[in-house]
Amino acid sequence: MSQTQVVQTVAASGNPLLAPISDLIDYGSIRPEHIAPAIELLLTETRQGIEALVSNTIEPDWDNFIEPMESLSSRLWRAWSAAGHLNSVINTAALRDAYNAMLPVITEFSSWVGLNRDLFKHYLAVSQSTEFDSYTPTRKRIIELALRDFRLSGVELEGEKRQRYAQLSEDIALTSQKFSENALDAMDNWHYRVDDASMLEGLPQDVIDAAAQAASEAAAQGALEAAEQQGDQTADHTGAPAGWRFTLKMPSYLPVMQYAKNATLRESLYRGYATLASDLGQAEYDNSSVIEKLLDLRLEDAQLLDFDNFAQMRLQTRMAQSAEQVIAFLRDLAAKARPFAQQDVAILREFAARELDMDTLQPWDYTYVSEQLRQAKYAYSDEEVRQYLSEANVMNGLFGVIKTLFNIDLIPFEAPVWHADVRVFEVQEQGRVIGYLYTDLYARKGKQSGAWVDSERSRHVTSTHSIMPVVYLNCNFSRPQGSKPALLTHDDVITLFHESGHALHALLSKVDEPAASPFASVEWDAIELPSQFMENFVWEWPVMRSMAVHWETGQQMDRDLFERLLSARNFQSGMQMVRQIEFSLFDMLIHTRAEPTTIGAVMEILNQVRQEVSVIMPPSWNRFAHNFSHLFAGGYGAGYYSYKWAEVLSADAYSLFEEHADSERGTLDPQIGQLFKDQILAVGGSRPAAESFAAFRGREPSPDALLRHSGLVADATA
Repeated sequence: MSQTQVVQTVAASGNPLLAPISDLIDYGSIRPEHIAPAIELLLTETRQGIEALVSNTIEPDWDNFIEPMESLSSRLWRAWSAAGHLNSVINTAALRDAYNAMLPVITEFSSWVGLNRDLFKHYLAVSQSTEFDSYTPTRKRIIELALRDFRLSGVELEGEKRQRYAQLSEDIALTSQKFSENALDAMDNWHYRVDDASMLEGLPQDVIDAAAQAASEAAAQGALEAAEQQGDQTADHTGAPAGWRFTLKMPSYLPVMQYAKNATLRESLYRGYATLASDLGQAEYDNSSVIEKLLDLRLEDAQLLDFDNFAQMRLQTRMAQSAEQVIAFLRDLAAKARPFAQQDVAILREFAARELDMDTLQPWDYTYVSEQLRQAKYAYSDEEVRQYLSEANVMNGLFGVIKTLFNIDLIPFEAPVWHADVRVFEVQEQGRVIGYLYTDLYARKGKQSGAWVDSERSRHVTSTHSIMPVVYLNCNFSRPQGSKPALLTHDDVITLFHESGHALHALLSKVDEPAASPFASVEWDAIELPSQFMENFVWEWPVMRSMAVHWETGQQMDRDLFERLLSARNFQSGMQMVRQIEFSLFDMLIHTRAEPTTIGAVMEILNQVRQEVSVIMPPSWNRFAHNFSHLFAGGYGAGYYSYKWAEVLSADAYSLFEEHADSERGTLDPQIGQLFKDQILAVGGSRPAAESFAAFRGREPSPDALLRHSGLVADATA
């Protein structure tokens, strides 16, 4: 197909996914039936273009080979990114089917590229050319990383091994997608109905209201479906009073665990969450065999490339040098944190016995007792603080921090969106547009749980065009209730600032070549540096003062309440630290095995890790791993340790701001902010992360700031 034919096809199709790469996508017009035609057309175009490039007899260089390769594939990956994003945020049966139909096709194409020896030889020829020495460090790095990735993609495999590698890539993609679907469906199809109002004691009123609304909507939907089955188009679908309906979505689940005085209600939700997508939940969503299959596929994939295990293969692209180094790092942190965690638990149990007459704590009691202890010790509750943190004020406060530190403006912008919840912002630097940010902040059915950032397209600047990045920021906060605005907990605010760090990493990159963009080439165990760095500003009074205004009275949060909040910053930080180490160590140990792993062995490894580092042992029926999407569907397999690894970097980076703080602006120092922007954010993946950190901090990272920030030093105050 010629380029002219492609342009004509695009113009005639009206397919939003085929928009020019320079245009914003019309998300409001995308339908499931658009996905296959767009992806098939772009795959054909891209494959033919690559074949033409590698058949060219001219000696390859940056201008005639590397740059055309990037331009060729950009529209395909932009369309696929958009399709995948919609599958995560507005999942429907039709959209899922359309996405899943193309997943094997996309995976096969990726394998074809990774196994393409002609492509590999062209990159190799560029690296060996006389012009290579004159390339910028960024362009040299792009070529060197491409050669590394070709080798990790099996390009040097022969015969049956080569064919098997291509099949494995497809199987891994499909199995990960199945894990994600099971977790989403299990959560969307689980609910707990309450008919006795006395069971709601202790819950915030807006949580009760949301549960009542959910029950009414479910009752009305049930009545409508029943009437349709009976052919009755005139039935009253308003529904009778339907009690209260609770789900495992965080805006419903977490307040129950924190505030519900009724232990039966807490236990019911805890059991639901702890057995989600497992053999103890709904059978059709059981991820047991999915986990086994995925671990086996990953191991075979690694061993085909002559690695002992999956972790060894993954660490070829990380800052960490070996699994042994990572495990030693985690165990060293555990040794430092565990005594503090044990003290946290002892205080919790003593308080429960003395003040709540709870001599034995069940798994569903700990979050509730922790909230009671926090209120008693620091004289505030999450719910009290939440009244000051309306979404609009928090967003304004976040944008103010970004403006102060990085001299960046985020201006509301009208663009088609995939859901009414979504807001779009034009990102400007000194009046010049440098990107677009889409925010999707509320929980809803059909939306993946958690919080994450992804990009639709990366910055790409050449002599003929300037493409600016487009980034999605997704959370699962409580939505507005009636006249009450969306209110965020302080933890929600931390999450929002965290995700904004990821978004800024992509949006503020000054790297013109997409192959060196942050999400393309920054080492995975450094990718959390900007996100965890941004969390720190939530604990600064000038920042909190700018956004904490009571939604009803208009009064600003007083300094005393903030100081109580601040004094509780390290509340149970030892428990929190060992919990993250538990996840990380479990991840690394299951991925360092050199033989197939049954689900029984997976659970045994998890139990052994808990025996080693945990201070609260979950019940034997806890099936946490079955819903651990980070590991089995989110790209963090053999990489969950990166949260703690990068936290060392982020805490140490933030300590430079602390060294320049003053009483008026706190740590909001524009000069240091500019340095962080220039040496961390703007350089993306154009150089190793260790070099970027050293350029900013002037030395190698130290764990001292992390331990101090977490209160895990002997003289730290709680």
